[in-house]
Amino acid sequence: MAGKASTGSSARLITWLALALAIVIADQFTKTLILGYYRLGDSTYITGFFNIVRAHNTGAAFSFLAGASGWQRWFFTAIGVGAAVFIVWMLRAHTGQRLFCFALSCILGGAVGNVVDRMLHGYVVDFLDFHWAGWHFPSFNLADMAITLGAACLILDEILRVRRGR
Repeated sequence: MAGKASTGSSARLITWLALALAIVIADQFTKTLILGYYRLGDSTYITGFFNIVRAHNTGAAFSFLAGASGWQRWFFTAIGVGAAVFIVWMLRAHTGQRLFCFALSCILGGAVGNVVDRMLHGYVVDFLDFHWAGWHFPSFNLADMAITLGAACLILDEILRVRRGR
């Protein structure tokens, strides 16, 4: 019996890790296209509120610490690696909780995608630029979208868990 349970758990873990890997691949593919076809600062108008751009972010979300002297590259890389290890540990412990594991897999894929950028380039490649009436939201990428989706799903999972507990 224990063998069957651990086999099912291992299969589910592989599924969640495969989702994270698919996010990393999609993220790195899109960033490779941007690096290959755009120079830093280039922009393509798509709609009145959206452009494709090439931007480099040496900081974290919303360019936090982007102006630091370079130490932030290794700091954010270490945080990303630490988060990835913790998330894999959490996935192993909760493979049957679908929404929770979906959320963690999205966050894992996004974190690894951005860590790869920091290791390869020293910055994260951003290219999605939303704007309105002269105001531009900070540019971002697929990894950032996956992290945001994962965070929203974690919140939803917690809300649903609390409601089930009542």
